[in-house]
Amino acid sequence: MGILIAYGLFEYRRHYYHIHRIPNRIHVNGTRGKSSVTRLIGGGLKGADNRVFIKTTGTKPRTISVDGIERPIHRVGKANIIEQLKVVRDAVAQKAEYIVIECMAVQPDLQYLTERQMIYSTVGVITNARADHLDVMGPTVADVAESLCNSLPRKGVVYTTEYNHLDIIKRRAARLNTEVKYIDPETVDNDTMRGFSYLEHKSNVALALAVCRHFGVDKEEALRGMYSIQPDPGVLHKYAIQINGKSLEFINAFAANDPESYKAIWEMLHIHREPGMKLIVLVNSRRDRVQRAEQLGEFIASSLEADFFVVSGEYTHALVHKAIHCGLPAANIKDLGGHSAEQVFNFIAGITEKNALVVGIGNIVGLGEEIVNHFVSKGRMIA
Repeated sequence: MGILIAYGLFEYRRHYYHIHRIPNRIHVNGTRGKSSVTRLIGGGLKGADNRVFIKTTGTKPRTISVDGIERPIHRVGKANIIEQLKVVRDAVAQKAEYIVIECMAVQPDLQYLTERQMIYSTVGVITNARADHLDVMGPTVADVAESLCNSLPRKGVVYTTEYNHLDIIKRRAARLNTEVKYIDPETVDNDTMRGFSYLEHKSNVALALAVCRHFGVDKEEALRGMYSIQPDPGVLHKYAIQINGKSLEFINAFAANDPESYKAIWEMLHIHREPGMKLIVLVNSRRDRVQRAEQLGEFIASSLEADFFVVSGEYTHALVHKAIHCGLPAANIKDLGGHSAEQVFNFIAGITEKNALVVGIGNIVGLGEEIVNHFVSKGRMIA
């Protein structure tokens, strides 16, 4: 027992030594956009020729070295916050001046542990607080905001675009003598957004620019780095597909899986029903997200504009039943639970008369990724 305690103390002290050899430590947390913001901040800092090490935990966990080499993180079993220790060692070995690291913890106590015993951030980022993981961080969105604040730095600064629960962030930051800086997404103009080869959110870019400015990187240098860095695999993309004389456009929005994020995407992309274009929403469900499946069913019935809904993946019956119970006509929704990605694609192509816009939401894990790959294989990226 004594040997184990001694070894634990040795590891703790070694990590403490390592993490403090990196002078600038940026810890990114939030419900949506963490991976994108982490990459954008890292890219922006690299735009000024800084030595930056980046680690994301999004759709597919990755590290991006000081030299810009992207490597996948191979896990045995479930994700474990202990992997952050090795990430820090790798960053130190590469003589990183900055580490930009996405918070990978969901449970409130593990978020606290990650910040207080592993990252010791100098700058914190909270992208937003939304209705996700309510079973762990809830039951309310205010509780989610409280949980996310467990990653705030001590005697540092935190940047956020979260407005609805800004009071919570300010109250928690005040206890830590940390300054809060709210960033308005509308400070980013449309010309700036046109520089991205994919569909990015203004809020993500605004946050990243603010953090880069904090470190003395001007806008031109930061944007040069942001435009050039590889986006997260789950980022929004649009594809054009021609099949049997029909035209389909497919938007991969599977990485967004809470109602507020869907609304933001619908507004950002101006998605709406229009004559001659069938609007089809493809909802992919996961068995281990029962609460989210039922939440999705209620949401698509009450708040999402579309001509037709297709539900794929697992635990689809509950989602479809909830949607119909909440008023969605049974004729406007199809349960394709248990079907393959090819079968889902063929069904959607079959119900398309001439033109269709297909928006994929729900979950990308499992069948969601297969569906994306199948659609992508049939067309070309246009945004």
